[in-house]
Amino acid sequence: MTSTGQPLNRVDGVRKVTGTATFSAEHKIPRLAHAVMVMSTIANGRISAVDSLEAERMPGVIAVLTHKNAPRLPSAGKAAAGQPPAGRVLNLLQDDRVHYNNQPVALVVAETLEQAADAARHVRFSYHAEQATLDFEKAKLQPVDPKKAKDGPADTSRGNLDAGIAAAAAQIDVAYRTPMEHHNPMEPHATIAVWEGEHLTLYDSTQYVTGDRNAVAKTLGIAPDKVRVVCPYVGGGFGCKGSTWSHVVLAAMAARRAGRPVKLVLDRPQMFGPVGGRPNTEQRMLLAAGRDGALTAVRHNVLASTSFQEDWLETAALVTRMMYESPNQQTTHRLARLNIGTPTFMRAPGEATGSFALECAMDELAYEMKVDPIDLRMRNYAQRDPEKDKPWSSNALRECYRVGAERFGWARRDPRPLSMRDGSTLIGMGMASATYPANRSAAKASARLLPDGSAVVSSGTQDLGTGTYTVMTQVAADALGLAPDKVRFELGDSALPQAPVSGGSQSVASVSPAVQAACAALRDKLVGLALADRRSPLAGASPDDVGMDNGWLFLRSSTDRREPYAAILARNGGRALEASGEARAGSEKEAYSMHSFGAVFAEVHVDADLGEVRVPRITAAYGVGQLLNAKTGHSQLMGGIVWGVGMALMEATEYDLRYGRAVNANLAEYHVPVNADIGAIDIVVVPEKDAHINPLGAKGIGEIGITGVAAAIANAVYHATGKRVRDLPITLDKLL
Repeated sequence: MTSTGQPLNRVDGVRKVTGTATFSAEHKIPRLAHAVMVMSTIANGRISAVDSLEAERMPGVIAVLTHKNAPRLPSAGKAAAGQPPAGRVLNLLQDDRVHYNNQPVALVVAETLEQAADAARHVRFSYHAEQATLDFEKAKLQPVDPKKAKDGPADTSRGNLDAGIAAAAAQIDVAYRTPMEHHNPMEPHATIAVWEGEHLTLYDSTQYVTGDRNAVAKTLGIAPDKVRVVCPYVGGGFGCKGSTWSHVVLAAMAARRAGRPVKLVLDRPQMFGPVGGRPNTEQRMLLAAGRDGALTAVRHNVLASTSFQEDWLETAALVTRMMYESPNQQTTHRLARLNIGTPTFMRAPGEATGSFALECAMDELAYEMKVDPIDLRMRNYAQRDPEKDKPWSSNALRECYRVGAERFGWARRDPRPLSMRDGSTLIGMGMASATYPANRSAAKASARLLPDGSAVVSSGTQDLGTGTYTVMTQVAADALGLAPDKVRFELGDSALPQAPVSGGSQSVASVSPAVQAACAALRDKLVGLALADRRSPLAGASPDDVGMDNGWLFLRSSTDRREPYAAILARNGGRALEASGEARAGSEKEAYSMHSFGAVFAEVHVDADLGEVRVPRITAAYGVGQLLNAKTGHSQLMGGIVWGVGMALMEATEYDLRYGRAVNANLAEYHVPVNADIGAIDIVVVPEKDAHINPLGAKGIGEIGITGVAAAIANAVYHATGKRVRDLPITLDKLL
């Protein structure tokens, strides 16, 4: 039996639950000093004076870095700027300029964390404050045109929008709003910097060890081969750790100044600003349809916040371009600049926010036309990508609708708002479509067969807690004919073969083919050794006749002719056998449009008197190609759904518009779902064959789980209450 696809337990699970997995802040480094960042308290202006004398004299303090004495960097620290995902515009104490509240303006290094934190409170800054732009409603009056939306244009148009509107029997034209959100992974950002001569090692919590290495090297003006990034475990990333932020380079600068290793860990409030987040959006949606329910016109205008330091676009209209068939469509993206930290990737950036607007608008249109929301979507199902005019590599969306509706009990729903209740509890049912691009990038891997017949397989990818260690072990085990416990997979080191960022739901789709290729090359080497060895029972056979099973080579035509891998290696010097492989997308990317799809169904209970919303159950069906591990895959999809509940009902960063300070920059007041907030989650992965995405037919699943969830809940709230809430989160004050 093959290992791939089976619900294998996490190979790193025991290490994590016993506390032996080493996260970035936990590496034991001799002579380790501790650094604490000092953050700005104004949103815009200049530093007029710094007084660090008291802090420098405090016990244990080794150094205090400010813009007055920090090392000067090439290009003022901007050498790697503008090259996402890793390269960003950083704040590295190179000048006196302040662009947002909570910007790093100093760094204190001391013998202990407590000494560094105490001294940081005694570094005094005076500022010349300037007028700050903090109100999104005012900033949107001066919109900025972005240069592009990911790899495509910021704006698109097809057909004749006005003609499509004129031909419609019904239309809706409404605005949806999503708030600024910030990441709150269990593990905050953390970096340990160690210089050994001119060589720098960073133990950094990152989603991209190779990109981290390259960005830091370029920023510091040193060769990439002088930087090594190590990250065996990430305690949650979700996009914020896909970029190299200021604290990483500041740790390296501090370690060089101190002449010893330095650890820098962000505290929870420092997660709000200097390491990105999801920006505000205001999305104007127009949907028009004929009497048969077919869309005749679609317009999606997106306005998203960004910073003054760097333009970052939440590409919310991309989902509208490809999701439904419509001959006439227009999409636009605009930016509103604020004095905030630059936004960044946050789980399903663009698709999460865009699907909220699109899928709520589809629900509103369904009510307008008195059509079942599933039926409306089925009438507008896109047989091929309408924007790219390409066939799908695979698309199981209609099966997701069918299976999801059946498991959820959609047929029992009374479609009238305010029609279902249990005493004082209003009951609502809503649904939405889910989608995310099936991305893939070039990746490399190496495989080594050890003298005892076990294997070590390596790739410079990352495991964010998603199960990469486990899935790659399964792929390698099957490719090498070994039991999974005979394979050790190595990752999280920029010294290993290069792999892409663990973002965009692409790690499995990119790295697993490279692992498979490296193991196939290793298999060929091993078979070649056996066939050329006159002492082997397989000598002289055809390579096509050789099979592999549980650490043995055998002949398919004569299964008694067999021998273990270890015996072959022992007769050939007893040395390990090595091979490498790589995989990259080919012409199939040009021939097909590649996406995952799903359908999300939510039931909500709303207290008729208090407006409190509960979500007792969610059913979701997904088509994601070949699932490589049923257990970790289920966990990934479930995690996305939980985040979708938070997006719908809880998450929002609140700013004091006088000073630009996030007033809920902690886990007490920045609300995210806990166990008590989550009801039953029923997930089904429908069978889907995709012969084009990669040799394993596997698509990424890290982000599709959040898409559509907020809309499904919002649609269910409308069904329960008759009140349409178009601005997230849906809090009780909006329902009373």
